[in-house]
Amino acid sequence: MSAAAPPNADLAVERHGDGTLLVRLSGTWQLGSGALSSAAVEREFDTDPPERVRFDTTTLGAWDSGILALMVKISALSRAHGSEFDASGLPNGLERLLRLAEAVPEKGDARAEDAEKRFVDRIGTKTLETQSLFRDDLDFLGRFALAMARALRGKARFRMSDLVLLVQQNGIDALPIVTLVTFLLGLILAFVGATALQSFGAAIYVADLVGVAMVRDMGALITGIIMAGRSGASFAAQIGSMKVTQETDALTTMAISPMEFLVLPRVIALSLMMPLLTLYGNAMGMLGGAFVGYTMLDLSGLEYFQQTAGAVGLNDVIGGVFKGSVYGVLIALAGCLRGMQSGKSSSAVGDAATSGVVTSLVAIIVACGLFSFVFYLLGL
Repeated sequence: MSAAAPPNADLAVERHGDGTLLVRLSGTWQLGSGALSSAAVEREFDTDPPERVRFDTTTLGAWDSGILALMVKISALSRAHGSEFDASGLPNGLERLLRLAEAVPEKGDARAEDAEKRFVDRIGTKTLETQSLFRDDLDFLGRFALAMARALRGKARFRMSDLVLLVQQNGIDALPIVTLVTFLLGLILAFVGATALQSFGAAIYVADLVGVAMVRDMGALITGIIMAGRSGASFAAQIGSMKVTQETDALTTMAISPMEFLVLPRVIALSLMMPLLTLYGNAMGMLGGAFVGYTMLDLSGLEYFQQTAGAVGLNDVIGGVFKGSVYGVLIALAGCLRGMQSGKSSSAVGDAATSGVVTSLVAIIVACGLFSFVFYLLGL
């Protein structure tokens, strides 16, 4: 009985009266010849397991590791059915390889142990990576503090033209997106407030809700989120690209600190622009609320802004601007940090930009929560 085999290869099985299954292999048995199948032998075991399995390879030609995998499979079938596996008819080289392959059988729980080991290894690797990343973050902050100290003494080395360009890119150029988002945020807050307040005949207090929410928290927070996605990613990608092109290495070679030349002007520019963008965002948010009050709540513009002026105090404005300044520093530091930590490949630059945005957002949200808690304790 013959099994379907690849060209130049043949596998035939014969049953003997003493319970022996003789497997004849002939031709060329190599991986390149096609699929090397043990289907015929498996059918014999499924029909009536033999007492022993022997081999006839007198007409076997060239062979490689493909036939070894076949022998290992037949040997496993024999053990599973309690049959004797006689490898004496195999070529000497194949017989030795088979003994070597079966010298150390796999433990039943080896895969489970490997999975547990891999899990523990992953935890250990992540722990070490987190420790290394935390150390790198502290090193970055320390070097930035030194660079800022040199800047305060007028000894930092960066180009004023770069600072002016960064101020423009992170100030005037950001106005369109800040206008759109904060105006729509004011609309949304006004709609939410109007839904509840109109039922009590207190629609006028929509102005209080929008004004206080925008000035105290939402204006700085939303502007920070916008700039994290816009400027934080940009800083990380720019500095990461400079690492890929070895520009940062060139600066170091010329005894110019990349921290002073690249990071410092970006932090200064964004920390200067964020308070102004926050104030502008507050105004756009209140304008959005006024639009809803005028068009849907039958409130006059003068009435709406008088109510807003009475609800919003100077402390609220100062607090919101202060928050915006802090958010600007956090965004710039996070973007520059991830850029400086970027690898030297194109994919690493993309990863650095993504990481810069995520780090900025996390830092902003944590800072917002801390500010809310501290301002509450101070009664502000």
